[in-house]
Amino acid sequence: QHQLDSVMRRELGDGWREKFKTFNDIPIAAASIGQVHEAWLPDGRKVAVKIQYPGVADSIDSDIKNLLSLVTYTKLLPKNMFADILAVEMKKELMAECDYVNEANFYKIFRTLFDDPKLGLHVPEVIDDVSTRHVLTTEFVEGITLDEVAATMPQSVRDSVGTRLLHLALNELFVYKLMQTDPNPANFFYRPDTDTLALIDFGAGRSYSPKFVDTYLRTVHAAAMGDKDAIIHYSKDLGFLDGTEAAVMNEAHAQGVLHVGEPFKSPGLFDFGASTMVGQVYELAPVMLEHRKRPPPSEVYSLHRKLAGCYLLCMKLKARVDGYSMFHTIHSNYTFVTPDTYVRQADKFHSA
Repeated sequence: QHQLDSVMRRELGDGWREKFKTFNDIPIAAASIGQVHEAWLPDGRKVAVKIQYPGVADSIDSDIKNLLSLVTYTKLLPKNMFADILAVEMKKELMAECDYVNEANFYKIFRTLFDDPKLGLHVPEVIDDVSTRHVLTTEFVEGITLDEVAATMPQSVRDSVGTRLLHLALNELFVYKLMQTDPNPANFFYRPDTDTLALIDFGAGRSYSPKFVDTYLRTVHAAAMGDKDAIIHYSKDLGFLDGTEAAVMNEAHAQGVLHVGEPFKSPGLFDFGASTMVGQVYELAPVMLEHRKRPPPSEVYSLHRKLAGCYLLCMKLKARVDGYSMFHTIHSNYTFVTPDTYVRQADKFHSA
């Protein structure tokens, strides 16, 4: 109680309670770096108030250094996991999550882009008057969890929710070149009465350069087309490979990327519930860990967490999604800003 009052007084002033009609001092949920309270504004609107724990941002640097020292000393992770690079990316993400002004901006961006009844998506409104760098107040969202959707909803609903999740991931990256990279199922609530999927928690929001998105889209398209040579070429452009890898590494990497493209490979519905791609990628991991010569590009740490999480959520839902039409429509409408550096075999033949 004292800590709550101390933080709120510092952020919103001594009369902070006057800014709410009712404020529940008992948290209703824990966030990654804070806790969430329910409250009502003077106009009667119910809101969620996320309050950051004191000192979280100040401790991140030392906590990451201590973790890295432990991992290095115990050799907990293989050398080719590049733990030092991973630690740098973790620190960047955690520092960004500590800035609720940054999160509020991503809320507003995503609300502008995706809050659409026609899409069946809803992004809560940010209440600026009672939001700061360490307090974030948004419209309260009601609904059931994705676990409950998976357990209780009919196939048609699970297909629809899975379609929305994949639509979000592909459009975030390939249309708007930004992404909410945390795939935690707790970041989604579904309202059966309105058939609406609500999105919350944008602390892990980030943007990507047009050059990166161009090459990543070309890589995924190569996977959808089953073109391993193109996958290897674009993977070098992205920085996954340096061109000196053993053939076994190139093959494992290409196979892993091919699995990413499976939902976009064939016309019709892709059955995530029947997919074995996770097990197949897992089988490739030992080869890639042994033979990988360089860390992945910095952009993909959070990006691949989001894409993997999206696929896993669709698997949990046992959703059937027309990923083929979704991806190839985006690809055909995409405007590349960088030239394609890959020369296909047919082009080599004609130029010879």
